[in-house]
Amino acid sequence: MDKRLAELKNFSPEELNDEETKLRKELFNLRFQKATGEIENPLRIRWVRRDIARVLTLKSEKLKAKS
Repeated sequence: MDKRLAELKNFSPEELNDEETKLRKELFNLRFQKATGEIENPLRIRWVRRDIARVLTLKSEKLKAKS
């Protein structure tokens, strides 16, 4: 199992919301850096997008388990 996924599974729904917001801001900044040619690691965009997907999946799983 992915170490990052194991870490995210321990987050509360509020912490997942905060993490999603943080990741979306980072993704915006990375895309801006890419557009201006200043990006150091272009693969970071892919990693952040996948982390956002993980957070959204965990949020929906917790919501289903709650109801």
